[in-house]
Amino acid sequence: MLEIKLTREDRTKLDDFVTKGVHSAMLIRRANIILALDTSYGRVPEIDERVAVNCKCSRTTVDTVRKDFLLAESVESFLQRKKRETPPVAPKITGEVEARIIALACSAAPDGFAKWTLQMLADKSVENGVIHSISHMSVQRVLKKHHFNLI
Repeated sequence: MLEIKLTREDRTKLDDFVTKGVHSAMLIRRANIILALDTSYGRVPEIDERVAVNCKCSRTTVDTVRKDFLLAESVESFLQRKKRETPPVAPKITGEVEARIIALACSAAPDGFAKWTLQMLADKSVENGVIHSISHMSVQRVLKKHHFNLI
């Protein structure tokens, strides 16, 4: 098991982080986990299971936090959230897709129909290659966003 030995300065930074200021619960939990695992100056660390119970997290979280701390360049970098470089999933409905759905809704309804339904707009958008797939509810959100009413 990897040991964590904090300097007095690092321990003070973590204590201050936990007790002063306003920080996210996740980051405070991470700091508390490291404080509980500290073996510096003759401290006996709590066992991982007890740390997990006291910090209301899983044993895996304790292991992950320990590894993150040991890999961090400093206490400060450990106590900062990582910024995402890209969103998890690119938006499927872009401005161009919205414009083409609205244009379709403004066009004449298919033969035999008095007006477009949401499902017909969704189906026609896919058929025309505007988008790979879309639900009628997504079409409704697009139209509602732009204050377009089918009634």
